[in-house]
Amino acid sequence: MSVIRVSCVQMRSGISVPENVAAACDLISRAAREGAELIATPEMTSLMDRAPGAVFAKSGPESADEALEAFRKLAARLGIWLLVGSLPIRLEEQRCANRSFLIGSDGAVRARYDKIHMFDVELKDGQVHRESSSFVPGGDGVVADIPGGRIGMTVCYDVRFPHLHRDLAKAGAQIIAVPAAFTRITGEAHWHVLLRARAIETGSFVIAPAQEGRHEDGRETFGHSLIIGPWGDILAEAPPGPGVIHARLDLDEVARVRRQIPALVHDRAYRVRDGETPE
Repeated sequence: MSVIRVSCVQMRSGISVPENVAAACDLISRAAREGAELIATPEMTSLMDRAPGAVFAKSGPESADEALEAFRKLAARLGIWLLVGSLPIRLEEQRCANRSFLIGSDGAVRARYDKIHMFDVELKDGQVHRESSSFVPGGDGVVADIPGGRIGMTVCYDVRFPHLHRDLAKAGAQIIAVPAAFTRITGEAHWHVLLRARAIETGSFVIAPAQEGRHEDGRETFGHSLIIGPWGDILAEAPPGPGVIHARLDLDEVARVRRQIPALVHDRAYRVRDGETPE
């Protein structure tokens, strides 16, 4: 049996990077004290600031990122694996990567993933989001080794693209991370059903640490951090406010579920044609 104790950190990040890092470190340390071996934080752990140009102004290249350095040191000190949901990492003039990091218990960065799908939407309540104005989209899915298994890395809006999650599962992921900062309106409508669907479709555990509440920059996020089993059952769900949730994941369950519903090996090549019957 391959078992790993997992925690998701729920946050309400603000506009100060040092304050956000301190808050995250406190919650990560709490999770470690409570027995977690793999701890995941939300999207944009270190900064939630929608003022024009703020993300770029308050970020830097990976080699100089103060949040990443702090989290690497913390993971090594606590002896835990840490999935930093994402940090803004400066790439080019006026734009960053929305980058997730997997950090080993030795403090080394074991994997990086740049969010592929940009949240460029106009919601029915008048909210307009143009993530592509601040971030450069990534181009590659990422699966990485963790103690006892493999984890696939995604970020937030990626959850709406099921083929990405299927590809991660086919590449060996038993756990799929979906760190997020879902808006309240989309979260109320879609958060639970999307995450449960991704778990069911892939026969994978899903860990989804989230931002929650009314943020300093005025936006409101949905929260409800979740840990979901490969059958689609909710193993843990966070109440409102910053905090930590835990679950014990038996990774052997992934193989059992995929044997029962072998959908990942039933994919077939096909084409879509007009509905008229060909002669």
